[in-house]
Amino acid sequence: MSELEAELRGVVRGDVGFGVTDRALVTMDASNYRRVPRGVVAPVDADDVAAVLAVCREHGVPVVARGGGTSIAGQATGTGVVLDFTRHMNRLLSLDPVTRTAVVQPGLVLDRLQEAAAPHGLRFGPDPSTHSRCTLGGMIGNNSCGSHSVAWGTTADSVRELDVVTARGRRLRLGQDWSGAPDGLRALVDGELSRLRTGFPELPRRISGYALDALLPEHGADVARSFCGSEGTLGVLTEAVVRLVEAPRARALAVLGYADESAAAEAAAGLLPFGPLTVEGMSADLVPSATALPKGTAWLFVETGGESAGEARARAETIVRAADVVDALVVTDPAGQRALWRIREDASGTATRMPDGTEAWPGWEDCAVPPARLGAYLRDFRGLLTAHGLRGTPYGHFGDGCIHVRIDFDLLTEPGVARFRRFSEDLAELVVAHGGSLSGEHGDGQARAELLPRMYGQEMVGLFERAKGVWDPDDLLNPGMLVRPAPLDADLRFSVLPREPVDVAFGYPSDGGDFSAAVRRCVGVAKCRTTSVSGSSVMCPSFRATGEEEHSTRGRARLLHEMLAGEVVTDGWRSTEVRDALDLCLSCKGCRSDCPVEVDMATYKAEFLHHHYAGRLRPAAHYSMGRLPVWLRAVSRTRTAALVNALARIRPLAWAAKRLGGIAPEREIPRVARRTFTRWWERRRGEAAVGSGDLVILWPDTFTEHLSPSVGQAAVRVLEAAGLRVGLPPTLRLVESPVGDGRTVAMDPLSVLRGRGRVCCGLTYVSTGQLDRARAVMRRTLDLMEPVLETDAPVVVLEPSCAAALRTDVPELLHDDPRAARLAAKVLTFAETLERHAPDWTPPRLDRPVAGQTHCHQHAVLGDTADRRLRAAAGLSGELSGGCCGLAGNFGFEQGHYEVSTSCAEEQLLPSVRNAPDGTVVLADGFSCRTQLEQLAGVRGSHLAEVLAAGLEGAGDQEGGGAAPTDERGRA
Repeated sequence: MSELEAELRGVVRGDVGFGVTDRALVTMDASNYRRVPRGVVAPVDADDVAAVLAVCREHGVPVVARGGGTSIAGQATGTGVVLDFTRHMNRLLSLDPVTRTAVVQPGLVLDRLQEAAAPHGLRFGPDPSTHSRCTLGGMIGNNSCGSHSVAWGTTADSVRELDVVTARGRRLRLGQDWSGAPDGLRALVDGELSRLRTGFPELPRRISGYALDALLPEHGADVARSFCGSEGTLGVLTEAVVRLVEAPRARALAVLGYADESAAAEAAAGLLPFGPLTVEGMSADLVPSATALPKGTAWLFVETGGESAGEARARAETIVRAADVVDALVVTDPAGQRALWRIREDASGTATRMPDGTEAWPGWEDCAVPPARLGAYLRDFRGLLTAHGLRGTPYGHFGDGCIHVRIDFDLLTEPGVARFRRFSEDLAELVVAHGGSLSGEHGDGQARAELLPRMYGQEMVGLFERAKGVWDPDDLLNPGMLVRPAPLDADLRFSVLPREPVDVAFGYPSDGGDFSAAVRRCVGVAKCRTTSVSGSSVMCPSFRATGEEEHSTRGRARLLHEMLAGEVVTDGWRSTEVRDALDLCLSCKGCRSDCPVEVDMATYKAEFLHHHYAGRLRPAAHYSMGRLPVWLRAVSRTRTAALVNALARIRPLAWAAKRLGGIAPEREIPRVARRTFTRWWERRRGEAAVGSGDLVILWPDTFTEHLSPSVGQAAVRVLEAAGLRVGLPPTLRLVESPVGDGRTVAMDPLSVLRGRGRVCCGLTYVSTGQLDRARAVMRRTLDLMEPVLETDAPVVVLEPSCAAALRTDVPELLHDDPRAARLAAKVLTFAETLERHAPDWTPPRLDRPVAGQTHCHQHAVLGDTADRRLRAAAGLSGELSGGCCGLAGNFGFEQGHYEVSTSCAEEQLLPSVRNAPDGTVVLADGFSCRTQLEQLAGVRGSHLAEVLAAGLEGAGDQEGGGAAPTDERGRA
């Protein structure tokens, strides 16, 4: 333990972390920059903050305040001690609806304040797109704005008083009329009144530099306002009194379509006299192709408010009539508005990938110009990009003249970094020529501070330095930001990564086969740190369960980045820190779809485990559950299912088996089916009514085959009722053509017996990182499936996790085998099969409500659109919840995971079932979801195939099939 760490531990009551993981998690924010800190402290109160500052001042160690870590200019990173306010100083201390004020701590997430204010008809005005994870302290430090700034201004407009601790330990309460000003600040301002009155551009989004003009007497000598946007360089915020505004009772969203980006930009300023709440701009490059928007290639999102839905709509329609648009859409439905706003909010992530997959980066994320000059500025900006051979897609706050953009800088090579610098210098000149600000929202940080003399001139920047000296004469707080800045092309986070591709097992097709590029996907926007899940979203259940950064997708990506860098994490694939952070990853794949840049942590985890345990003894769970198909096939071959089930019910034997197998003692061992699905299939083949429709191949996945044969039986009955011909792999074989022109496909009545249970997607091997074994299993499966690949028959997969594995894991792990992609292209879900191959079939009308959860892998990889339509056609009403059940294959069964597993289930799944009315059908297509429901809630969930089969045949008594059993409340 260093002397610094020892002294901090002696005086701080909060958390002091100087370990590898603590430091690795905060080397970066959402910018291009990286700095390795000495340690991290999570203070519990202002006394802790003062104590940290005293120790660090004595040792000459700089201090950086950090909130959600979503800053994009590098100001939330540092080489000294990082203060993390999100862990303890994260409370809403009070809210007064009469005075419309709230008292908050710096680590409070904005959405928590909004939730508390909403019942009073109030809200905090500024709302950055990171509102679900950004903190009030960070917003004050950067003077954040958001989409509603045309109505409610910046964070500085919403601040009343601030409690801060200076670097030398003074505690000040900042307000108006010089309240709380440090000694010497007033004298500094009084001596520079003329410069302060003429040296700042007049525009709504001028964030760059220090807001010293707020200290002018005509502006109320507002010290609190002047402190906003100082990026933690003047003092450390410990508490804030903020103003709330009245929220409109109703809102409408007008989406205006324009022929191009310039037309939208030029139109934005003209809409401001109508009093909109937002005027946001986007172009087609950032909008998913499936999104239903008005005609055009660029759009303005214009929100209006009113006392009623009719009033809000009328205002929106007035704007539509006044606007010269190609097409327009007015949305008053709250769900529809949320769906559209999610497109805009995710842009900070989606913009990091160009349409061709090329990486793009921040750095010039939020320049601002006078709104009336936005169209001209964008044309010049596009020309500058072309001149430098760069590409970017502008979007953002068109009504305030503030533009966000990610640009495809090459930050990996010296020539690329040199071009980054040249472009930055030229763009700074362009912004200034249009009367703009280098920063219009996120602050200058390291990305732009070096160029502030081009905007303000050397004398004004010299005044900034003098102001910094008044507040922080020792330059202890966030040095290198705003004044005496570090070069904009230093400390780039990519410079430490390997220059050659890392030898890996997966193909990473979207990243050119480069694992480093895959890890670079995480730009730090931290959508995975959202503390509550909404709608069908899944990511990131382990973070919501623990609240720890290392259990977020971003935290794990940061650790992998540092593992590749080798400076903080020094033992590469053998790292215990990375292993421990990945241990609570459920491999739910939620990040693959919910992360704006599609980070795929489940794949990264499998890759890491593959290398980490190469040539070494693995955890017991990898042998017991990772090789589950082997054990279940052995039980099937020896016909010992009844014996195994009986032994599992003997407590001492079950305890010993679980301990030996690395299974959580709280778990019950699932029962093995006495008769497998394929044996049931063989017995009924002679009796089955064969349809005349398309041939479909029903995949006997491990869970359906050995643990839930009732699901397979039900699916066969429904598919045949829909007129389809059902076969099991391998039911076909290749034979020589009778006319000698190659091979053709023929039925093989004995093939099921020869290949029973041998096809496997390899899921359990992948999830435990046994990738060599997974590849062997997958190749054997492709050999067996080769005759099927020669046909047009789809492969119907009932277990969502197996379908997802066949769609993604198999082709990505066997990227050198073209058969893998052909098999993946054939995979359909149960609902997709009925929709595509029996479009005229009408399911039984059930007319019952449903509860349960969309399988996380289905949400992330497969999609549930066909399932929704099938449920609607069957009269199954209601929405399934999002999130993850928490069992997630082997995860919830492993020792040490039970608490997190149950916490994930309690988030959405279990409440949705408990609160369901009598007669509700509990749907759970995944075996894990059904097991979690049964073990934690005593509820029997059903696959959709079982529910439809029950509707077709009534309360049948086939083994494991028939009508879905019901619990004591009559729910299926």
